[in-house]
Amino acid sequence: MTDGPFAALGLHHSYCDTVASMGFEEPSDIQRAAIPEVLAHKDILGIAQTGTGKTAAFGLPLLQNLVQEAAQRQGEMRAKPRHPRALILAPTRELALQIHDELGRLTGKSKMNHACVIGGVNQNPQVKKLRAGVDILVAAPGRLLDLMNQGHIDLSDTKFLVLDECDRLMDMGFIPDVRRIIKAMPKERQTLLFSATMPTEIAKLSKEILRKPVRIDVTPEEVTVAKIEQKVVHVKTAQKRAALEHLLRDASLVRAIVFTRTKHGANKVARQLNASGFVAEVIHGNKSQAARQRALENFKSGDAWILVATDIAARGIDIRAVSHVFNYELPHEPESYVHRIGRTARAGAGGAAWALVDASEVGRLKAVQRFTKQTLERVTLDVDLDAATQQLAPAKPASTEEDQNSKRPAAKRGGPRQGTNRNSETAGKRPNKRRRKPSSDNRSEGKSQEKKDSQREVDGNRPDVSNANRDPYAEQRRNNRRRPSNGRNGGNPNPRSGANKGNSGQGKSTAGIEGGDRPPKRRRRANSSNA
Repeated sequence: MTDGPFAALGLHHSYCDTVASMGFEEPSDIQRAAIPEVLAHKDILGIAQTGTGKTAAFGLPLLQNLVQEAAQRQGEMRAKPRHPRALILAPTRELALQIHDELGRLTGKSKMNHACVIGGVNQNPQVKKLRAGVDILVAAPGRLLDLMNQGHIDLSDTKFLVLDECDRLMDMGFIPDVRRIIKAMPKERQTLLFSATMPTEIAKLSKEILRKPVRIDVTPEEVTVAKIEQKVVHVKTAQKRAALEHLLRDASLVRAIVFTRTKHGANKVARQLNASGFVAEVIHGNKSQAARQRALENFKSGDAWILVATDIAARGIDIRAVSHVFNYELPHEPESYVHRIGRTARAGAGGAAWALVDASEVGRLKAVQRFTKQTLERVTLDVDLDAATQQLAPAKPASTEEDQNSKRPAAKRGGPRQGTNRNSETAGKRPNKRRRKPSSDNRSEGKSQEKKDSQREVDGNRPDVSNANRDPYAEQRRNNRRRPSNGRNGGNPNPRSGANKGNSGQGKSTAGIEGGDRPPKRRRRANSSNA
């Protein structure tokens, strides 16, 4: 394919053939405007919604520029180990994986090495790819900085930078990390910045990192896609489940995404749908990367036709044939609503977006309508929601007991032990072994021992303390406090009292010794010379 709409943009015929094999006949607005400028090595400030073909808009010309640069270098056709030639930053792991897969399809016969660096998985395979040399590196900021600090990545030779979904990078707090990454790159580079919106922070960042950028704004007058039918159902909070399950039984529904505000809410809705017979997967930030990828693969392949998600799946994830989007809970920001419903009506197809709104979400609904400049169609469902709510199957509760058992060691878990027959009547019971009968001598010794144990040896000074810790001087101190009376001091319990002042000398000391009293202090004699 030497001519055509993509060839007219300046792309090599090999990439035109690749695009034609992927089924693209006409370039989108962002592709038509961005591809010639990127091929001219200019910085780009692109403002476009998700689902408009931004990946191909920067991916195709980036691949062609890298091939031309490699051809100019004699004897250095490949990138150096740990020195990627181009860097693409994405806000989420799912978007980074999607861009990586899309680049794999766009690469065609160019044989460019590309790798993806994200968190949540083992870094050793990623480090191994970096050591072999990578031309294009797709990364999330967190794992990228981690590998840079470990010395596995050096950006001193990276001359191409792409920031995709930059407003989402700002929302997730990655802008300081982006600035740190850019400081490690050479100043002479080509930078492409794409964002769905242009807040003040993004405008400030673009002035810092872009040099005489070409601004490409393909944002339509209508914020939302015109082919999306947007409808709202006003229900009580307790009726949301019944309303959602009623809408999911629509015959025109092919594949649906249900959005919630919180991770706990996503888990709860998924449990309820599965309990009612639907096949649903759940994805949110608390899930491991392997679980998130497995849920997306099941949803894409059709093994599960409902995906319950938080806003982590609202940006950049391109899943074909999503016919319906349900806002089980409206988001706090109206922009998130636009990105949520943008998961349907992709690539020119149609779609439907439903919002289930209770009394506490009326203010959020008004904010969405002001932002989109549209009034959502209000629909009343032809079903008794109160009766349907009472007939719902109880959802399986969060298995806290199972979670605790899964964390315990195997020896402490309940149920029969390993090696026993679980179906037998005696499974899990203590084995019935014959005990040895003790002899008479042993029985008598045992009884005497029990009698001794029952008579607790307690210290007289401190109760409930055994004689093992007995104070040997406790008895002497106790006798000193008692000072019992005797015949020598005339019945006075205090031998030093004034009534017995006459009894001094030998009498005093004898009384003290016999009564357990300590001897009196020795008085100093008067000096005879002074007498």
